[in-house]
Amino acid sequence: MRNSTNYILFIGTLLTSFGYGATFLLTEHFRALGGSEIETGTTLGGAMLGTLIGVPLVGWFATRLGAARLAALGAIFVAYGYMGLLTLSAVTAWIGVAGFFIGLGWGIFYLAAPMALSVRVTDAERGFWFTRFGAFMMGGIGLSPIVATLLITKLGLTTGQAFFAVTLCCVLSALLLLAFEFLAPPARAATQARSDDWVRALPVLMRSRAIYPILMVGLGACVFTGLLTFQTSLVRGSGLQASTFFGAYALTVVASRFTLAPVIGRADGDRTAILLLVLMSFGVVTAFGFSQGIIVQIASAVLLGLGYGLAYSVIQTQAVNDAPPEHRNAALTWFVIAYFIGIFGFPVFGAWLIVTAGTAWFLTAVLVFALAELILAWMRVRLVAATGPSRPYRLGGG
Repeated sequence: MRNSTNYILFIGTLLTSFGYGATFLLTEHFRALGGSEIETGTTLGGAMLGTLIGVPLVGWFATRLGAARLAALGAIFVAYGYMGLLTLSAVTAWIGVAGFFIGLGWGIFYLAAPMALSVRVTDAERGFWFTRFGAFMMGGIGLSPIVATLLITKLGLTTGQAFFAVTLCCVLSALLLLAFEFLAPPARAATQARSDDWVRALPVLMRSRAIYPILMVGLGACVFTGLLTFQTSLVRGSGLQASTFFGAYALTVVASRFTLAPVIGRADGDRTAILLLVLMSFGVVTAFGFSQGIIVQIASAVLLGLGYGLAYSVIQTQAVNDAPPEHRNAALTWFVIAYFIGIFGFPVFGAWLIVTAGTAWFLTAVLVFALAELILAWMRVRLVAATGPSRPYRLGGG
């Protein structure tokens, strides 16, 4: 009965993830207001600043306030950010402020929600429950732009009205997360590190192999956000629908995490990462051929889903394995920070590139980031071969 309450958290996760997935429609929203991809980049630049504040807040306050309560607060911040966007009748500098609250909320939620789950399950159960948590999160991210697009095209809603629906989902999520906190008290108290440990650990991490996966996740995040955030721009004039890419990607990630994750977990993670990143790179290459039709678009989404979708947990495990035992929490913190810098920082550059140079040069830049991550993975394998494997440690999540 206790574990069944985890699904309250999962539904809350699904609803809050709608908030991140809706960022893929920002370009269409700003075009309706007379803007362009530049405004999308500005909004997500504000979101990047928000996440860099939100991530440390979780480490400082999760033990005292409760991780589920913090996750609920994160959902409210996301809702507040979208309320800011939908109340604007023209493009103004306030879009960066709205983006800040979206990023602040998502950064808090992204760390606090799995933390709330982790302290309520045993070590043996954690892999089972984290796999499902990741599936609900990815389902929300992928479904959000699809549902929003249907609301716009079938019911005639504006993007602002679709954002209002997202706002309501985030508020409902906050209520569910608070209910989860009271219905399922933590089985044990989470350990609390000094608030500045992750900062002081950076020089040590930079001298360890952990710096490779930390850099890799930032590069991979650039690829992910590049293809999804600007999918509407990439398919404009081709007759394709961006929702097709979102749906194919989400279905691939959810299905592969349930079916292939156990196989990936038993395989050689170092070489598996290279294989998955090759698939991701092919997904970017395939995106150059969107003009050839829907089959190419779906193929790109599937390759990205298999490559990036499965590589994330492998690289996350490497970040922990490669860090000194006393700095593993710090390694995860920097891992998440690098991820958010890529997710919300790259669109600032990508938007400028699309507007000034076109989508072909934009995709070229995305491919360069994908190949850079692949090269780092290969360099790390060479280093492992020279210095020996890390101490075994396996994350429950993914």
